[in-house]
Amino acid sequence: VQLQASGGGLVQAGGSLRLSCAASRRTFSSYNMGWFRQAPGKEREFVAAISRSGGDKSYADSVKGRFTISRDNGKITVYLQMNSLKPEDTAAYYCAADNWVNSPLTDKPYEYDYWGQGTQVTVSS
Repeated sequence: VQLQASGGGLVQAGGSLRLSCAASRRTFSSYNMGWFRQAPGKEREFVAAISRSGGDKSYADSVKGRFTISRDNGKITVYLQMNSLKPEDTAAYYCAADNWVNSPLTDKPYEYDYWGQGTQVTVSS
């Protein structure tokens, strides 16, 4: 499956952005989906994940209460609503798909099988 992330940009601290990740296959509804981010010189880190049905969600402590992950299986798209953005949220954001049947939500990048190309988010102070 191919994943296309979009919605990044430049925003002031305290602002909001919504990222989208569109999938290329209708089997999207069988994948757990995740968002990760990577700042220059740093390792890729987990941001949020959502189960196939959208009923289960998981967040990194650093974004809990500020970011919301959601999905629309009809539109084969996953979203990341980011509010109260901070300069430390600056990074390239990647969406990813985990296609293992019945796998639990995971924050480990190596558990994901497909990756989008990334969209840059820059938060100015």
